[in-house]
Amino acid sequence: ARGELRAIGATTLKEYQKYIEKDPALTRRFQPVQVAEPAIEDAIAILRGLKERYEIYHGVRVTDDAIVAAVNLSSRYISDRYLPDKAVDLIDEAASALKMSLENKPPELEDAHRRIVRLEIEREALKKELQSSVKRTTKSRIKKIEEEVADLKERTGDLELRWTNEKEIISELKNLKKGLEQARLEADAAEMRVDLAKAAEIRYGKIPLMEKDLEAKEKRLRKLQTSRRILREEVTEQDVADVVARWTGIPVSKMLESELAKIARMDDELKRRIIGQDDTVRRVSDAVKRSRAGISDPNRPIGSFLFLGPTGVGKTELTKALAAFMFNDERALIRLDMSEFMEKHSVSKLIGAPPGYVGYEEGGTFTETVRHRPYSVILFDEIEKAHPEVFNILLQILDNGRLTDAKGRVVNFRNAIVILTSNIGAQYIDKMQKLGFASAPAEVSEERAGYEDAKARVMSALKDFFRPEFLNRLDDIIIFDILSRESIRAIVDIQITLVRERLAGKDIDLSVSAEVLEYLGKEGYNPQYGARPLRRLIQNKILNPVASLIIEQKVGEGGEIIVTLKGGEFFFDVKKGKKSVIIKTSELGEAAEAVK
Repeated sequence: ARGELRAIGATTLKEYQKYIEKDPALTRRFQPVQVAEPAIEDAIAILRGLKERYEIYHGVRVTDDAIVAAVNLSSRYISDRYLPDKAVDLIDEAASALKMSLENKPPELEDAHRRIVRLEIEREALKKELQSSVKRTTKSRIKKIEEEVADLKERTGDLELRWTNEKEIISELKNLKKGLEQARLEADAAEMRVDLAKAAEIRYGKIPLMEKDLEAKEKRLRKLQTSRRILREEVTEQDVADVVARWTGIPVSKMLESELAKIARMDDELKRRIIGQDDTVRRVSDAVKRSRAGISDPNRPIGSFLFLGPTGVGKTELTKALAAFMFNDERALIRLDMSEFMEKHSVSKLIGAPPGYVGYEEGGTFTETVRHRPYSVILFDEIEKAHPEVFNILLQILDNGRLTDAKGRVVNFRNAIVILTSNIGAQYIDKMQKLGFASAPAEVSEERAGYEDAKARVMSALKDFFRPEFLNRLDDIIIFDILSRESIRAIVDIQITLVRERLAGKDIDLSVSAEVLEYLGKEGYNPQYGARPLRRLIQNKILNPVASLIIEQKVGEGGEIIVTLKGGEFFFDVKKGKKSVIIKTSELGEAAEAVK
């Protein structure tokens, strides 16, 4: 109060409100100064100022590209922390990882040394074996081992010498930088004491000599690394990107040509999995491309879609394909069944219970999941069943790309893809089922007109059920097409390929004749239920018999199964070693076998 004690404190706004603002006497002794998060340009300047300190501490060099990448990547991908703290931590961890790699031997040397140790152990074991019995093969093997060990030692000798020399120079550079930093601190201290003679001696005598020595050693290191570089002593933007990938759980390498090329071929990649929905795939990929190109609203999710269509046409499969393509993992899919959110109190499952209620400390199941996995495809299944309060939550997500939970924490949805499914207008969608049966051009034109009319009825039903502000916040409303016979036939190939891959994991080769594929395409076609009956058909006709063959040990590792169709019945030509057996589906589980 008398002004004899001067203090500067730092705290968070939350802690200030909790501990200081409650005491008016203490509050008026301090002048609050709000420190906002610096802009990206300011954060880069701050990191450039801190760069030398981290270089000296870790004994590595931080490139300017790494600093820019640390700020940009942390700003884009790490949403629950602030600049410059999160960017500083990125540089610190990347430099620490590089320092650890400098202290270890190169992988090539480590592998060679391990190989030498194994060979020497084998040689000693063979020498003991020679004492009990003289075998010509043992002597020959010992000789081969000694030749290989000598060759390995000769090849790694030069490499180890170069590694030692580089390591020594890098160590000397590290010590010089530490000494240079210490000299600058001593000069500053001398100036503070007004010891100008000492300050001048350090600044114009000691420091220039150390800088000259430092430059000479750096030049020597560059010359040594001209022909072949063994150690890398600078932190690059790729090192920073690797750290971001570890923190976020997704590969976040910089926007290289490889990633641009991946996004450019998004349509083709998705169409390999999603058959018969070319227009749907194009519209989804267009939204993602807009986001990746940076021309869409950065404060909204990557994309938000409402999927409509009959069962089995690929709605769920497209969400899985999106998760696999965008985030390299099908498990990056958060699915919420809206039939569990029909009551008003069920909103607490999303954002958490309010203060004073049971479960407040646990937070919301949904918000907690997204906080820890912000890079996900979020699926709201059968959205029309949700309580109106849930739609208020969705409006925040779709419009602002963020949601505040019951604890007041902001959850970021800007790196997620939001997909909603609905059965609204299902009665009109069912009328599309006949599409694909027409053969004459006039019939095709008539059915196409009916298809467009059904779509219009569905859109009208949507507008009657959902509020306009909800529908207007969606990027696109997509009605899936009925699968045609050609689409089902293409799905047969995909499903059989998946079965082959699973069996290949057991070292069993599966071949399926063209007649079987045509049969599956014909019998598995059902416009009302889409591709789901096809999966059951493959399960009953192929998977179940193959499972019986494996359980009954009629086929195993290295075996081959050829599936054919004769007279409407499936035959399994089983080859195990040199034996070959043809088995009918009806004979599986019985003793009867027809030997070829």
